[in-house]
Amino acid sequence: MKLRQHLLEGQVIPAHPLALTAHRTLDERRQRALTRYYMDAGAGGVAVGVHTTQFAIRDFGLHRPVLELAAATAREFVPLKLELARSSDRIQPVTRPFALIAGAIGSTRQAVHEAGIAADLGYHAVLLSLGGLDGLSDTRLVHHCRAVSEVLPLIGFYLQPAVGGRQLGETFWRRLAELPGLVAVKIAPFDRYRTMDVARAVAGAGRDDVALYTGNDDSIIFDLLTPFPAEADGKRIERRIVGGLLGQWAVWTQRAVEWMTELREARDSESLSTDWLRRAAALTDANSAIFDAAHTFAGCIPGIHEILRRQGLLRGTWTLDPHERLSPGQLAAIDRVCRRHPELSDDDFVASHLDRWLG
Repeated sequence: MKLRQHLLEGQVIPAHPLALTAHRTLDERRQRALTRYYMDAGAGGVAVGVHTTQFAIRDFGLHRPVLELAAATAREFVPLKLELARSSDRIQPVTRPFALIAGAIGSTRQAVHEAGIAADLGYHAVLLSLGGLDGLSDTRLVHHCRAVSEVLPLIGFYLQPAVGGRQLGETFWRRLAELPGLVAVKIAPFDRYRTMDVARAVAGAGRDDVALYTGNDDSIIFDLLTPFPAEADGKRIERRIVGGLLGQWAVWTQRAVEWMTELREARDSESLSTDWLRRAAALTDANSAIFDAAHTFAGCIPGIHEILRRQGLLRGTWTLDPHERLSPGQLAAIDRVCRRHPELSDDDFVASHLDRWLG
């Protein structure tokens, strides 16, 4: 798979959740089912070992097993709607490209080690979180990123401060964009000003081979529709966010893929239908409930699990931390957005294939 080209084409990449039993042990059957769901839904890959997977997998001895399970499932599973390609005198099935992206965290030593595990398991890239590194200067952060990019291709990550990120200026992103191993940036500061900083920095570095991905779950469609103003070599240009790597896309993924296909056509037209503004508002409304914006995202992971539980993909909303659960009023908020925005759901798709994924 040509990773850069695949990412530049613009993919739906869910952040992979963690399936647990009621005893908070790994539910391998449903963990595999989730990966199969994303593949059949048409996702262009998955991100494993990230916030949605729960960073605590590292403390419970689950880091390598969870990454290994996703990689093995992706290699073994044959997605729906195979295309056919003729090779010499026979016709053979060709599966869609599917990027395996591993999350890495911590000190340089830890992040390089985790990237090495991912490389051993056949992952294609590393999504590097800079959370917890507030004491490092921009220069040291760039060196940190460079070390990881020498193990696997790097996806930079602008993490919102509310969940452990920090503000990073345009100068940092310009320097990061100069790393040869950088293939993409996940832009997730939940801040329009900071989002534009990254677009300008990558464009200003002359990197048209670095894909921009939204991680702003509160403004997904707005990000994908916006031509961001930038400059390169003294010329005015525009840069697009081409896809998304999102916790929100861990649910209702088949619908996200459908909309992404439509979006590619819509953003190239001279006039946009106001229907896209309605869809954008509906998705932000749903995300506010699922991610528990009312309580500073405290119930984010249980909220994602609740949608998957309702569809039968998960047995419950359990997380590794027994104190992490749906916030007061969050269940009612999820009920409301499910009733109000049925067009966001892919319940019928999941119901028709669930037995296959669990088999």
